[in-house]
Amino acid sequence: MLTVLGFAMIATFLVLIMTKKMSPIAALVLIPALFCVAVGQGARLGDYVIEGVGNLAPTAAMLMFAIVYFGVMIDVGLFDPIVRAILRFCKADPVRIVVGTAVLAAIVSLDGDGSTTFMITVSAMYPLYKRLGMSLVVMTGVAATANGVMNTLPWGGPTARAATALKLDASDIFVPMIPALGTGLLFVFVLAYVLGRRERKRIGYLTLDEALVPEADAVLVKAGGGSVGGSGSGSGGKSAVGSAGTTGAGAGAGAGEGSGDGFQGLDPNRAMLRPRLYWFNAGLTVALLTAMILELLPIPVLFLLGAALALTVNYPNMAEQKARIAAHADNVLNVSGMVFAAAVFTGVLTGTGMVKHMADWLVGAIPEGLGPHMGLVTGVLSLPLTYFMSNDGFYFGVLPVLAEAGAAHGVSPVEIARASIAGQALHMSSPLVPAVYVLVGMAKVEFGDHTRFTVKWAALTSLVVLAAAILFGIV
Repeated sequence: MLTVLGFAMIATFLVLIMTKKMSPIAALVLIPALFCVAVGQGARLGDYVIEGVGNLAPTAAMLMFAIVYFGVMIDVGLFDPIVRAILRFCKADPVRIVVGTAVLAAIVSLDGDGSTTFMITVSAMYPLYKRLGMSLVVMTGVAATANGVMNTLPWGGPTARAATALKLDASDIFVPMIPALGTGLLFVFVLAYVLGRRERKRIGYLTLDEALVPEADAVLVKAGGGSVGGSGSGSGGKSAVGSAGTTGAGAGAGAGEGSGDGFQGLDPNRAMLRPRLYWFNAGLTVALLTAMILELLPIPVLFLLGAALALTVNYPNMAEQKARIAAHADNVLNVSGMVFAAAVFTGVLTGTGMVKHMADWLVGAIPEGLGPHMGLVTGVLSLPLTYFMSNDGFYFGVLPVLAEAGAAHGVSPVEIARASIAGQALHMSSPLVPAVYVLVGMAKVEFGDHTRFTVKWAALTSLVVLAAAILFGIV
C-alpha cells in the first residue's frame, strides 16, 4: 500500500508541475500533506515536516550564504576573465554559445557545488541567450547535465556517500570511473553541439560585433550580410532585442543597474567592481574552497563566514552592503523557500515509510537470474532512485542492500559503488536537489519546462556513462 501511494505521490507531483497546474512550492507542500492524510498518518504530519526541515536547514543556510558570497564575487569581477574568455569563444553563434555553456558549467563544477556552478553559468550566459532569442531551457538543461556528470567528483557528494556506506576508499570508486565519466562529459559536449545546431537552424547564424560591450548600439550582423540595429528587426523577421539593461539573472549578479531583458553581460564599467581587491577575492575563494574540500568547518559555516568577510572588505560602507544583500535577496528567498518546501516532501516521503517500501519493492523485483549482473542492475536503478530520492536516502538506505545482493553472487562492493554514481547526470535535475532551483530561478525558467526538456537528455547521459563503464570493464 505504501509503495503504491509513494509512487502515486511522486507521479502526482511531477504531473502537476510539468502541466503547470501548480507551482513547485505549492506542489511540494500540498501534495505530500494530502498523501500523509491518505495513509492515515495525518496526525504526525507536523513531526514529519519539522524533521524534514531540520534535516534540510543546513542545506538551506549553505545555499543562502553561498548565493550571497558568489553573488558578491560576481559583482566585484572575480569571474570576469573566465566569462570574457567564454564569451569571446561564443561570439553570437548559437552552437558556440550552447557548447560554451557546457564547458563553463563543467569547469566551474570543479568546486563540487552545484549552486555555485549554476549561478556563474547563468550570470554569464543568460544575456546572450536572451539577446539572440535562444531557448533558455537549452541553457538550463545543458548546465544541469554537465554539472551532474562532474558531481561525481570525490568532494561532490555521491562518491563520498557511496564510499562511506560501503566502507570503501573514495579513490577506489572514482579513479577507475574516470574513463566512463570522461565519456559521459564528452557526450554532454556532443549533445550541446547538436542542440546548438538546432538553435542555429531555428534562429539563424549570427555574429555579434561587440559581445562584451554593453552599449545600446551593439549590433547583430547577419553572416555575410548587413547589420541590424540594437532595437530593429533583421531579415527573416529575426528581432534584435533592444538596449542595454540588467538581465533577469543580472539583477543579482552584477550584470548592470538598469532594467529589462536587453543584452548586457557583465558590464566592465559597473559600479560594484573592485579591481584593486581582485587578488584578495581570488585568495579568499581559493581558501574557502580548500577549507570546504578539507572539511575544516561545516560548509554552511564556511559560506556564512566567507559572505560576511567578502561584504565587509569589498563594501565597507553600510549602505553598499545593504544594497548588495538586497540585490541578491530574490534569489535567496526563492531558493531557501523552495528548499523548505522540499523538506515537507522529503519529510513525508521518509517519515511515513513510503520511500523504504518503494526501495524494498524495487530491490525485491530484481529477478534471481540477474544476480551476477548486479553492477548493471545497480547502475540502471541509480537513474530512477537518485531522481526520486535524495542521495542520502539512496546511498545509505538502498546501496548497502544492493551491495549485499551483489556479494551473494560474487559481485564486489566496489563495482556496485562505481555503478551507483552513473545516475548523477539525471539526479541533478531532480526536484529534491536544492541547487536546481537556483538554476531555474536565475534563468527565469519554469521548473516543469526544465524537467520536461532535460530529463530525457540527462537520462541518456547517465546511460552513456553506465555503458562506457561496462565497455571498459569498470563495472
